Amino acid sequence: MTENYIGWDIGGAHLKAVLLDSEGVVQAATQVYCPLWRGLRELEFAIDHVLLEFNANRHAVTMTGELVDIFQNRREGVLKIAGTLTSKLQGEVRYYAGRHGFVDSTALDRHWADIASMNWYASVQYVAKKLPKAIFVDIGSTTTDIALIDNAAPQVDGFTDAARLQSDELVYTGVVRTPLMAVAQKVPFAGQMTNVAAEFFATAADVYSLTGDMDMAGNMAETADGADKTIEASACRIARMIGRDAEDAPLSSWKALAGSFKEMQLEQIRQALLKHMSLLKDDSALQLVGAGAGAFLASELAVRLELEYHAVSEFIAAIDHETRDMAAICFPAYAVAYLCVGDAGESA
Repeated sequence: MTENYIGWDIGGAHLKAVLLDSEGVVQAATQVYCPLWRGLRELEFAIDHVLLEFNANRHAVTMTGELVDIFQNRREGVLKIAGTLTSKLQGEVRYYAGRHGFVDSTALDRHWADIASMNWYASVQYVAKKLPKAIFVDIGSTTTDIALIDNAAPQVDGFTDAARLQSDELVYTGVVRTPLMAVAQKVPFAGQMTNVAAEFFATAADVYSLTGDMDMAGNMAETADGADKTIEASACRIARMIGRDAEDAPLSSWKALAGSFKEMQLEQIRQALLKHMSLLKDDSALQLVGAGAGAFLASELAVRLELEYHAVSEFIAAIDHETRDMAAICFPAYAVAYLCVGDAGESA
């Protein structure tokens, strides 16, 4: 019997799933909006949606969703998410525990801290198999993961969100859900600097809709006001960030304002990258690998930092280009499935 693997990445806002065959070739990949903060039923619905299309007898799971505030703490989050998956999935289910490899459900309580928010490490482990020296940047809907790779091995300081936030290996900024008040406190508009409202009026998705970097397919989250995701609606939301209405200026002005927010988000990530690059004794031959929904920002950062750029999709084997590109957006799910395929082969 042919063995298929599904890699699952359970986030707080999205569930990502990638189906691999036993050779590690992607057969399908998908991202499902899953607002987990509303309850575990959202996760159940998202899993059911994936299982309507994907069929596999082996599963590899990683997660960050344990951080949502329906859980009293991260341990409870890991155990309840894992319990939901174990009850829904047929066949072997293994959980990625970072440096400890894969564990089954019997070891969840012992390894919950190793499982919590470890999806980034699966990605870095995979990229390290492909490039001996690189800086990996995964810019997602909510956060940005940064990790150095040297001598074909991850060179990271933190293995918890708390430690990674301190070391700038986790930068809490993304291209969809990040509120614009978290991107900048002042922005230029009509020749003057203006303060930004500390209100949840608009998100990064509005910025990248207006700049043309992201289409509606890449924006699965709800808007700040619950309204449409059109260019005009994004202009209304971004105008509120500086106390105005969209009618106060032409659309070109709101697109320019979006460009200013984009520059400030790019600079935030660039500063973190410079910090990590300074740790290398020799940064010659360093390459930047970009992943996630915001990979378009990673490619721009590579140009500014004068680094050779690789989209992570270059390292993914898939049945077609469209499937490969979706697997790149869901890269931690792909990486954890691939590592599980390899782990199974070594154990055989």
